[in-house]
Amino acid sequence: MMDFLTSTLGPFGPIIVIGVLGLLMILVTVPMMLRQREDPLDKLKRNETERTNKRGDHKDRLRRKSANAKLAKYKSFLEPKNEEELSSLRLKLMQAGYQSRDAVRAFHLAQMLLGVIGLIGGVAYFLVVKEGVAESTQKTLMTILGPGAIGYLLPKYWITRRVEARKEEITQGFPDALDMMLVCVEAGQSLDQSIVRVAGELRASYPSLADEFEIVAYEMKAGKDKASVLKDMGERCGVQDVSSFTTVLVQSTTFGTSIADALRIYAGEMRDKRVMRAEEAANKLPTKMTLATMMLTVPPLLIILVGPSVVGITRLGN
Repeated sequence: MMDFLTSTLGPFGPIIVIGVLGLLMILVTVPMMLRQREDPLDKLKRNETERTNKRGDHKDRLRRKSANAKLAKYKSFLEPKNEEELSSLRLKLMQAGYQSRDAVRAFHLAQMLLGVIGLIGGVAYFLVVKEGVAESTQKTLMTILGPGAIGYLLPKYWITRRVEARKEEITQGFPDALDMMLVCVEAGQSLDQSIVRVAGELRASYPSLADEFEIVAYEMKAGKDKASVLKDMGERCGVQDVSSFTTVLVQSTTFGTSIADALRIYAGEMRDKRVMRAEEAANKLPTKMTLATMMLTVPPLLIILVGPSVVGITRLGN
């Protein structure tokens, strides 16, 4: 059998056969795991939730409902077993802007599907393009397993980029939001009303920050404790300025001090901090341009100054 595989597929024939068999086992096992019977208790809870939604329960409408009920059947397969890991991943997805209950399941489903697609693409590339050309074992494994690993890590890379972009957007728009909130509070509106108004005004410029303020407004309307709501906002944003702001509001509410005074002081600090951040970026610019300037300026200058001398010396030598 080994001689037949080697003569037919080349020196790496046995490795190719093992890889194909492993891929077939994955394709057969995954549907079997996804078709497992649903837990009766989970089915009972799901039916009860559907009946409640049909009756138009307004309390459930204020919560973030599941975007896809079908994924709930496979939560044992698509969710981490460790509660700490599950909470950490859920918080990271919230910081990326994915607030749905199905975010963790969709994330793992995307990792699995992209990994399998990449693995299939790697095997097809090796069999069709490379045509079983004899290469080292390391190159063969990289060709076959590399696309699968890239597909598996691609959702994680996307979430990381989304978190950084969202934090940057919230940081840029937070001073403006504080100024608008201060104007609303000084005009006589309550904190809840000012948050709703600021969320509506920021929608066009900073949608991520507007989403966070809307979530705060909805949770306050649902009757959740204000201190807990503000603390959750700080955790979802993942920005130090927002966490400090929520702490200031909680302390102001607890000790009975003026919210307008606290907003005025903190808004001024945020404006100064934004100016300092812009000055820091401007001061870094000359340092970053030094290397590019040297690479683009010094070689042409040397050619212009030294080139004629080199040509003259060459002619004298001849």
